Amino acid sequence: MIYIKSLKEIEKIEKSNKIISEVLQFIEKILKPGIDTKSINSEIENFIVNKNAKPAFKGLYGFPAAACISINDEVVHGIPGKRKLQDGDIVGIDVGVELDGYFGDAARTFEIGNVAEKVKKLCRVTEESLYLAIEQCEIGNRIGDISYAVQSHVEKFGYSVVRDLVGHGVGIKPHEEPQIPNYGISGKGPKLKEGMVIAIEPMINLGSYQVLTAEDGWTIYTKDGLPSAHFEHSIAILKAGPRILSTLN
Repeated sequence: MIYIKSLKEIEKIEKSNKIISEVLQFIEKILKPGIDTKSINSEIENFIVNKNAKPAFKGLYGFPAAACISINDEVVHGIPGKRKLQDGDIVGIDVGVELDGYFGDAARTFEIGNVAEKVKKLCRVTEESLYLAIEQCEIGNRIGDISYAVQSHVEKFGYSVVRDLVGHGVGIKPHEEPQIPNYGISGKGPKLKEGMVIAIEPMINLGSYQVLTAEDGWTIYTKDGLPSAHFEHSIAILKAGPRILSTLN
């Protein structure tokens, strides 16, 4: 079932997402070589709680932390722990927030110190693909238009789209229908309607699209050990065009 939200509901979903924007902006200032991911997670959780909100991921399907923190070849769902960031790492931080019963979801990949140019380019192209996908979020377009926008852009650079994981609807629940793949055929899939809210999240690998699950049962990492980048925004489909809910602008 695809939930259609009222403008009032979208405003509440936007408030949840604004907290995520704020926490990602805040966390960027403390990311540096030597900080461990458990400390990053604690800062994120404290920030969210101090906004009178809840970390939506903590306990969701049994996930043990407030944020998914994934380093280098880890695609998504990394569990925070003792691992420390190192110069040259990239780290994807995915955060969910619940405020007054409404959910937001966004993610960003951060560069730590002296990152290799080819990895910087991967991050830049992945973020570009997100915004190209958002441009397709017009009433009457289809999910396939979003998917194709991501795939067609990143594959120009020789990158691959993770097939096993997708974006999703969001707002009333942390994960809703429809699924939003990052690969597909333009003009195919469910039609976009006014009031839909979706989380678009390109997960793009420098090498092969193939991924594996770690022994912790959560962390998804690339099979070939090459880096992966992840960017995500929550988007409302409106008459005036797509509205990015998870930004401070």
